[in-house]
Order: sequence, then structure tokens, then C-alpha cells
Amino acid sequence: MLMETLSRWIGGVNDVLWTYVLVAALLGCAVWFTLRTRGVQFRLLGEMMRVLGESAGSGPEGERHVSSFQAFAVSLASRVGTGNLAGVATAIVVGGPGAVFWMWVIALVGAASAFVESTLAQLYKRRGRDSFIGGPAYYMERGLGRRWMGVLFAVLISVTFGFAFNSVQSNTICAAWEGAFGADHVWVGVVLTALTLLIIFGGIRRIARVSGVIVPIMALGYIVLALGVVLFNLGRLPEVLELIVADAFGWEQTLGGAVGAALMQGIKRGLFSNEAGMGSAPNVAATAHVSHPVKQGLIQTLGVFTDTLVICTCTAFIILFGGVPDASLNGIQLTQAALESEIGPAGGVFVAVAIFLFAFSSIIGNYYYGEANIRFITPRPWALTLYRLLVGAMVLFGSVATLDLAWSLADVTMALMTLCNLAAIVLLGRQAFLLLADYTAQKRQGIKNPVFTKDRIPELKDKAECW
Repeated sequence: MLMETLSRWIGGVNDVLWTYVLVAALLGCAVWFTLRTRGVQFRLLGEMMRVLGESAGSGPEGERHVSSFQAFAVSLASRVGTGNLAGVATAIVVGGPGAVFWMWVIALVGAASAFVESTLAQLYKRRGRDSFIGGPAYYMERGLGRRWMGVLFAVLISVTFGFAFNSVQSNTICAAWEGAFGADHVWVGVVLTALTLLIIFGGIRRIARVSGVIVPIMALGYIVLALGVVLFNLGRLPEVLELIVADAFGWEQTLGGAVGAALMQGIKRGLFSNEAGMGSAPNVAATAHVSHPVKQGLIQTLGVFTDTLVICTCTAFIILFGGVPDASLNGIQLTQAALESEIGPAGGVFVAVAIFLFAFSSIIGNYYYGEANIRFITPRPWALTLYRLLVGAMVLFGSVATLDLAWSLADVTMALMTLCNLAAIVLLGRQAFLLLADYTAQKRQGIKNPVFTKDRIPELKDKAECW
């Protein structure tokens, strides 16, 4: 009874936030940033690929740093998780195939928001014990002069990623392993919790090393499998693409209200998956050692494309090649069933293993977002230790919680922290535009590797602690 009441209350809050508030805020900011940066996510796509290959070494004082690629891997570890497999399936079941189209739209325009927030995180980063630290809480405090806002965001992101999102990730892993192997949720949850605590107690450098290995393997493996499915069904590809577009704009869907459902589900699950504008990726973007803040802005923009346009699309095609989705299945089990119909029983096993890697990497990436913000709130070591233990507890809780409640809780906290971050990056956006202008000016001068120092832009001189 209590769980039903809680689910109804959370559902009502979600309806208000996602129907009237967040969709307008996300799209409005994304379009504005796209126009002000003159489509940075499109015109500098080649530069993104070049910058990703860079890996910074030790600084002049022999400090240890997180490289550009490691920062990209940790952020992608958080992005590429249940949203790519279970979230896409949920969006298609609830919102129809048209939801996939809106996931593409929010990724294409929202990538500009990802660029702005990660560039700002680099500008306002600080020196930490093992690496640079930073993120929205830091640019809210130093850029806007509003520590209270930074603390509010820090609390929201710590709850959203460390607790709500990680319960969703463990919930999905357990559902996948039950479907493939008949595994008991409790025992899977116990093993998952133990592995999580083992890694997160090692800090950002251990998280970065693990993510740097897991992410490339899992992403490439899943993409190769999906491409195989697409090639096998190549003749049906135009039909599936037509279904996605028609369902997003068709007259039947418009009259029946399905377009609204597709729009809401596409944006909601697209944001959960790629995190553009949410304020999460900037926390790890700030840790990278780069020569110019814009470089991490570009790399995190590429992460949005990789997540949604590549991996989410792979999942959508796998599901839609199987015809109309079975509404009796939900989340990850729908993706498993779709892949089993394509390649046989091995498909369910593959998804179970893939989701373990995808979601586990998300759990440790999500945890770091919380760690960075707990450090912002208080420097006391006991607070971080307590947070780590609570994250482990939520991973265990998620293994036995209901899927609907886990998703609903994540939707509420995600919406609140996103609104907080969007307000900050709109107010600070001009600074990211100045940095982008400086970067492109150096490129036009023939400088292959642009370098930023605080004296290059007088307006930012007192704000750039590490530059």
C-alpha cells in the first residue's frame, strides 16, 4: 500500500515536470546554445575526433593527471548503461517507435548544451589531491557567486546518480540475469555490491583505469553485434526508418495523442541516456588535463553522439526489426527477447553479459559524480566513506526494487538537478562562447594545439584558477 501511494505521488510530480517544464527548458537551451555556438556540435566534428586521441602526461610538477581519453571513458561509462538497452525498450513500449526519433533530436541539439557545461567545468576546475576537481557545483559557486546553489545541485546529483540511477542500473542487471540464467536477484545484488565497493573505495584513478578498459570493449562489442543484425535485416531498414519517422509525425498519432507520448518518452529516455545538459558529465570533464577548456567540451559532445546516435540506435533497430514490441515485456527483457528472435537463445545471454558491463561501468561512473559533489559540500573524510557505503546499499536495494518505482524516482531527481544546471549554464554561457572563439581563432592562425592561459581573455582572468 505504501509503495503504491509513493508510486502515485512520484508519478504526479513526474507528469508536471516532464510535460510542462523540462521539455521546454531542455529544447529551449539546446536550440539557444546551438545558435550561439553556430552549431559547434556539427562544424567541429572532425576536431572532436582529433582531440580524443590526445592524452596528457604529467604536468610540470610531476603531478598525476586523468587524460582526455580517461575522462571521456568515465563519462561514457555513466552514459552507456541501462538507458541504452532498457531505456530505449521502455521508450518504444510507452511512446511508440516515434520516441526513437525524438531521442535523436535531443541528442543532436542537446550536444551543444553538453559542450557548454563541460567547457565551463574545465574553466572553473580546481586542483585536488589526485586530480583536478570541478563540475556544476563549482561553477555555480565561483562563476555565479552562489554557493547555496552549488550545494543544492551537489545534493541533487549525489542522490540522483549515487542512489536513484544506481538502483536502476542494478535493477536492470538483475532482471537481465534472471531472464538469461534464472539467477536470484538477491545474490546478483550482493555480488554487484561487493564489486562496486571494491572499485569505488579506490577513488577516481581506479575508476578511470577500470572504465578505460571496460568501455571500449563493451561499446565495440555491442556495436559489432548490432551492425550484424542490421546487415542481416538490411532490406527492412527503410521500413523501420519510415516507421520511426511516421510514428513521430503521423496524423493518426497526432489525433490519438501518441505524438506527445513519443516526444516525452524520447526526451526523457534520451536525457537519461546521454545526459546532455543534465550537469553530470562536467564533473568528470573537469578532471582532465588538457591545454584548452574547449577540448573537453568537444570530447563530451562526441560522447553524446556516441551514446544516442550510435548505441541507442543499435538497440532500437534490434527491437524494431522484430516487429511490434510485446507490451507484456518491459525494459531489458524486451531487448533480450528481440535479440533472441534474431540470433537465437545466445541473444539473451549476450544481452545479460553486455548489460552487466554497461550497467556496472555506469554504477562506478555514477558514483564518481556523487563523490566529486560530496567533496564540494564537505572535506571531512567520514562523509565520503558514509556516502560510499550508502551507494553500496542502494545498489543492493535496486536489485530487489520494482522497475517502475526505480525509474520514476530517477526521473524526478534527474529533472530537478537538470533544471538547476540549465539555469547556471544559461547565465554563464557567454564565458563558454568566449573560450570557443579563442580556440577557433587559434586554429585559424594555424596553431594545431590551441593553448589557453588566463591572460588571453581579460574577462576570465580572475575566474581561471588552474589556467
